[in-house]
Amino acid sequence: MTQTAQGTALADRVLGGWLGRVAGNMLGKPVERGDHWTRDRIDRYLRLTDALPLTDYLPPPPPDATGFELRPEWRSCVRGRIHGSCRDDDVDYTVLGLDLLRTHGFRFTTEQVGEAWLHRLPYRQTFTAERAAYRNLVNGLRPPLTATYDNPYQEWIGALIRADVFGWTCPGAPRRAAALARRDAVLSHTGNGVYAAMWAAALIAAAFTAATPREAVDRALGVIPAGCRVARAVRRVAALHEARLSWEETLDAVERETAGLGWIHAVPNVAVLTAGLLYGDGDFTRTLALTVRGGLDTDSNGATAGSFAGVRCGAAGIPARWRDPLEDTVRSAVFGYDGARISELAAWTTELAGMSGGVVAADASAEPSTDPSAAPSAGTSAGTSAAASDEVPGEAATGADG
Repeated sequence: MTQTAQGTALADRVLGGWLGRVAGNMLGKPVERGDHWTRDRIDRYLRLTDALPLTDYLPPPPPDATGFELRPEWRSCVRGRIHGSCRDDDVDYTVLGLDLLRTHGFRFTTEQVGEAWLHRLPYRQTFTAERAAYRNLVNGLRPPLTATYDNPYQEWIGALIRADVFGWTCPGAPRRAAALARRDAVLSHTGNGVYAAMWAAALIAAAFTAATPREAVDRALGVIPAGCRVARAVRRVAALHEARLSWEETLDAVERETAGLGWIHAVPNVAVLTAGLLYGDGDFTRTLALTVRGGLDTDSNGATAGSFAGVRCGAAGIPARWRDPLEDTVRSAVFGYDGARISELAAWTTELAGMSGGVVAADASAEPSTDPSAAPSAGTSAGTSAAASDEVPGEAATGADG
């Protein structure tokens, strides 16, 4: 068991988040196609390859396997073949978010997010809502029209996958992390697409100080409207977990309740992710394995679960079988970052965390405020600039976050 070490130094926790994100992304990447790689098919593949329980990266497919075609990138992201990370948008946007914060600081605007995309990210490496927003930027539209014009993907998972860096740089301060994630998300998303990103950023920030995964999940709920579908999905999974249903029974229930939304929509993916965190019960390997076995957008969910679990246990607590094959190297489509060292990216992130005024940055043993009035109200709009209501780290914000 690789349980949480609450006394772990901030730098190790942030490095754990980076390593966990890359490892979880690599675990889920070969089976990223939720309409084909269902939970049942994933488990049948794992039984076929004698990989249940899942405790390592996916094994390569047997030569005679039919009906189990992995994604084309599988040759560089399965067990025994990994030498550094594969390139993937789930990591590209994390790198790009770090570059944004290093360039513009915590008071960046949504317009500056768009400029960073145009300057650093190739158009053909964007997908769904991000591609629609990119196209709208090129055609001269500005936020929030970049998110709403000719974009049928506004509530898909894309903004959520960009959120982790805001949690890492606001350790123990989920409301601040959510404010940054919201400012990023509204470039390309609306509604539950934005709420999912805010929740994910707050979740990662809360992971630094929460005593249990459930406490982190609950604290993250405090930054989004209680009646939104993301919040309802999270509460539903938490209730079924508390009622002692099995992981399988819980996912069966939420699958029925979110049927029709599609495998890339934010809401069912948030449910799968929440189940992985709660049933993973603080164990790094179990959290990654259950999240990816949950199906849907497996590499995105695996990345967020790995980030959360890595923050909880720190880099030193991540088993070598997950950490060592990454060879401290990230492949990235973000201009200037291909081949970057994970350790260097983490060091830059830790510097920003130290500037943010987050609870951990100030005092690793501090207990964050649980004042519910700190959470944004359901009526608060997702503004595009660094509004005063954001309580931007290092400037307007003071004290612990709730």
